[in-house]
Amino acid sequence: MTGDVAPRGPRSPAAVLRLVARHPATTAFVAVYLAAGIASSALWRPLRDQPWYEWVAYGIPAFEAGRWWTPVTGSLFSEVPWHYALVGLLAVAAMGWLEHRRGWRLAIVGFWIGQLVGVIATAALIDMLRLTGWGWAVELGKALDVGPSCGLLVVAALGIATMRAPWRFRGRLVMGGILLVLLLLEGTLADVEHAVSAGLVLLLGFGRAQRATVHEWRVVGFGAIAAIGAMQLIAAAVPTSGPLGPTVPGDAAWWDIAIDVGLIAIISWSLYRGRRWAWIVAVALASFNVLQAVYALTLLDGDLSGLDGAGIAAAASVLWLVTLVLLIAGRHAFAVPIRRRGRFPSVDAGEARERLLAVLRRHGGGTLSWMATWPRMRVRFGPGDAWALPVRRVGGVAIVLGDPIGPRERWPEAIADFRAAAERDGVVACLFSSSRATAAAALEEDPAWRSVSVGEDTVVDLPGLEFSGKPWQPVRGAANRAEREGVSFRLTTLAEEPWGVVAQVRAISESWVGDKSLPEMGFTLGTVDEALDPAVRVALATDADGSVHGVLSWLPVHGPGGDGELIEGWVLDIMRRRDGAFGPVMEFLIGQSLLAFRDEGAAFASLSGAPLTRSEDEAEEDGAVGAILTTVGSLLEPAYGFRSLHRFKEKFQPRHESMRLLYRDEAALPGIAGAIVRAYLPDASAGALMRAGLSLGRRG
Repeated sequence: MTGDVAPRGPRSPAAVLRLVARHPATTAFVAVYLAAGIASSALWRPLRDQPWYEWVAYGIPAFEAGRWWTPVTGSLFSEVPWHYALVGLLAVAAMGWLEHRRGWRLAIVGFWIGQLVGVIATAALIDMLRLTGWGWAVELGKALDVGPSCGLLVVAALGIATMRAPWRFRGRLVMGGILLVLLLLEGTLADVEHAVSAGLVLLLGFGRAQRATVHEWRVVGFGAIAAIGAMQLIAAAVPTSGPLGPTVPGDAAWWDIAIDVGLIAIISWSLYRGRRWAWIVAVALASFNVLQAVYALTLLDGDLSGLDGAGIAAAASVLWLVTLVLLIAGRHAFAVPIRRRGRFPSVDAGEARERLLAVLRRHGGGTLSWMATWPRMRVRFGPGDAWALPVRRVGGVAIVLGDPIGPRERWPEAIADFRAAAERDGVVACLFSSSRATAAAALEEDPAWRSVSVGEDTVVDLPGLEFSGKPWQPVRGAANRAEREGVSFRLTTLAEEPWGVVAQVRAISESWVGDKSLPEMGFTLGTVDEALDPAVRVALATDADGSVHGVLSWLPVHGPGGDGELIEGWVLDIMRRRDGAFGPVMEFLIGQSLLAFRDEGAAFASLSGAPLTRSEDEAEEDGAVGAILTTVGSLLEPAYGFRSLHRFKEKFQPRHESMRLLYRDEAALPGIAGAIVRAYLPDASAGALMRAGLSLGRRG
């Protein structure tokens, strides 16, 4: 794609003013916060050095002295200058997001309630804990603090609640993990306040959430183990002084830490993939660490101060206990065996192919359904072969091609079954080049499904088709030129053609492939081998000498009929022209094929969808998510010219039907995009793909 696009310049003053006006709460907070920092000199010198610090700071000493106003005054300052940059960014991000999503009232009320509850409730909690003689609580009972971070983190937690699934769940999980790790390692007054206020909002959000899905439980397992690894790295790098004891860098050898972190990385990633062995190992490790901590506490009467590394061990034991509870609660999500049981039989097996053809002929299919019979495809069958799903497995991704084959009212059932099977196998589930009807069926099955446009099918309605009027002039002109040059049209079956014709077709195809920087594509694009199927028809342009100038192949689209005789339409597959053939041979072949299918009574002919081509409206609608697939299409465009092919098909005045990618998790889109490229180019080397990318960069 070429063209000059004017660079986006800096925002005009009017645009900045409009942005500020749309976020009055955030603007007011930042203005007051910075003004207080300037007036108090806290922007360039620590506030604790001011003689009046204790009159504005909050904490148990302030409440005991009767300074009841400090929860408000302390919220206007920060203790050290660098905090102002951090808090300012947090305010713009967290409060600005919540205000944008839910309005200024919730942003203001959420901040002040979170700030006041966090400060006061923490003081009450510490006051009770110090009665036990716990040294950490006694020290916090003497501490004073300032800062608005408590309220801002509550605002951030409320902002996370406005996100859509699965980011809402993940945001809560990440934020909760960070709060817990900081509480265990640092345990400052601010850390306790954050855990009390923002942690409570997060817990309430988890409590109100719907039942966690299998994938969410796997994310929980991954996050819990990853948090333990992160805590070990932090404790190894910086000294900490948490509620369970101090840690000193260098307590453990670097190689010991490297081994632990490496094992944790392997286990956490395997938990994310739902591996059963990883769950067993994680439960065993968690149980061992918890029992070890219980034994040490029992043996030493709860006094761990004399043990080296006791602080980090105790903190890790708390996280291991939380992890153990979560892993046991979500045990059903970790059932993927080391050896998968093949839930998607290959169509290369004769029995599976015959079953697939029986379902296709009984219920009919869509424009991509015949491609389910091609090599490398697998099939998921419903009970009693009530439906079938064509599936391509590429690495850790299972891709359904097109629409389910079967009664439309059972499509949600088929999609639900496919999703469950993919989860049991520990692979990502998606549907590629599906219709809007399939997208609606997926949403009916589970609202977590999302969709993005990946192309447009170009369909020509055949009843009453006539090549009249100016728009059809190129097609009429191609037919007239073919007649003048003695080129004839023949609609036949390639498998029944003489060896010489088949050899010419292969030579034309090999010449076409040889001109490409990448190998011949597959998946939704067939080859001469697929054109040799007796059910597939080919259109040939030949001259008086028997030379083939061009060839098309057409795949059948079955209609529901039971006996398999009803062909509703045809789908264009391969398009090849001989070097030196007369110019408009493709226009000639397609036009004559359309007329022949019309005369046979077919309802439509699909010129097929050019992969990864999308209209400007759909590209804008899909936003940043669709940008990933647009990039993939751009990578392949210099080698295959999908977009120019899409423009060529406009000569036949088609209507357009959206072809969509259905997925459940935006985070999986890069992996899905890579799997789609690999499905189209299973034999392409990494070097070939890299050279194609470099070629794209040079042409851009």
